[in-house]
Amino acid sequence: MIKNNSKNTNTVASVDGECAPLFTKDYNVYINHTDAGGIVYHANHLVFFENCRRDWFGKLNLNGYFLQTDDGEIQHFVVSQADLQYKKAILLDEVINVRIDKVELKPASIIFYQSIHRHSPNSLSPDNANSNANASSSLLSSGKIVIACVQNQVKTKPVSNNKADTAVASTTPMRPIRVPKNLRDAIEQAIYEQLNT
Repeated sequence: MIKNNSKNTNTVASVDGECAPLFTKDYNVYINHTDAGGIVYHANHLVFFENCRRDWFGKLNLNGYFLQTDDGEIQHFVVSQADLQYKKAILLDEVINVRIDKVELKPASIIFYQSIHRHSPNSLSPDNANSNANASSSLLSSGKIVIACVQNQVKTKPVSNNKADTAVASTTPMRPIRVPKNLRDAIEQAIYEQLNT
């Protein structure tokens, strides 16, 4: 169901606590993802989560993180919070399944609930009676990632040198802004379609 409340939050949830993920993609584990023991380095779980979010945005025909307004200002996302739980080691040369399980839309941020599973072709099949058991036994890590929507504050200031006066752009701090409407609409549509399939 899609929940709408006074805090303008949209989320995917299910009655029984389990639902199909919004997006899922398989990734190969390469040597550069691992430490000397052939185990995926803990920070690289974040890399797989990031890649999955980018790939989902691509599937929604959105430029993942950089959006330009009609005024030419650049809006983008920064990770403001990441809470991870590591369950089992991910090993070199494995194929892993990275998922976006749930999304919550806030006025100026998006909360992603994501997970990494050991690859199992049948674990997401609706015909598989043990799909929930397979999903829980294959869980390698899970995370709650909050990305905040921000806009760069760019000002132009003159800089003098010996040859001529030139203008140089200098950045000032970013400020939080509302999630752009086209992105919000695309995510809400994806949530709606996921719940009605």
